[in-house]
Amino acid sequence: MTKTNGPSMTRRCMLAGAGASAAALGGTQAMAQTGTRKTFVLVHGAFHGGWCWRRVSDLLEQKGHKVFSPTLTGLGERSHLLSKDTDLDTHITDVVNVIKWEDLKDVCLVVHSYGGWPGSGAVEETLDRISSVVWLDAFMPEDGQRGLEYASSRQALLDAVARGELSRRPPKAQAYSISEKDYAWIDSKLTPQPNGVSLQPIKLTGALQKVAKKTYIRAPKYPQPAFDKAYAACKADKSWRTFETPVGHDVMVDAPEWLVDVILQVS
Repeated sequence: MTKTNGPSMTRRCMLAGAGASAAALGGTQAMAQTGTRKTFVLVHGAFHGGWCWRRVSDLLEQKGHKVFSPTLTGLGERSHLLSKDTDLDTHITDVVNVIKWEDLKDVCLVVHSYGGWPGSGAVEETLDRISSVVWLDAFMPEDGQRGLEYASSRQALLDAVARGELSRRPPKAQAYSISEKDYAWIDSKLTPQPNGVSLQPIKLTGALQKVAKKTYIRAPKYPQPAFDKAYAACKADKSWRTFETPVGHDVMVDAPEWLVDVILQVS
């Protein structure tokens, strides 16, 4: 029978307890500095997954906030769930269900790029639970529009669908980021984007504009006329706050600290 060293074990337990208490205290102190504890739902863009928010999530959690970064069906660690039935409604439901099943309220919804599509749809169904939104270099679709309208090659996408192809390959990391040291990591995580999500028209009634606090962030190094148009419209609308950043499209990768500061400021 192995004999346990009582004093040593007690010391280890005390040290472990002290470490946990210090971590908890750090979170409490951070909340005291930033105000009440906030709840964030972070929605990624095409070809990405919840993984891309890791740095932002860590920083927000270290400050004592609650963070959810769901991966949309058919992407990232859920890429094995891709099917012919994966459409825009599927991705809207992915976001809505996190908010409903986790009983989230006073949510700050942050969406990136393609995430503006499911994000817009999700606000329609959860408006009473959303207190602020941040559109991060993201699409701001209008009722009845389809992602197909913004595809770099509409016919190529339609031809791929006609051939029964469920998804399309992702670009290389340098299309999204200016952080060369992160290229290998980003490339290892990117997964094909479901084609079906670009074919379904979105149904909107204008719920997004009813959210009390609204922010649009543009990263102009990434060329996308739809983002320029959305940014200009928000800049001309006094109910929106706007920011620009000189980094790549994946702002959450290139400038997580800056992004967290802005998110906390506007939420």
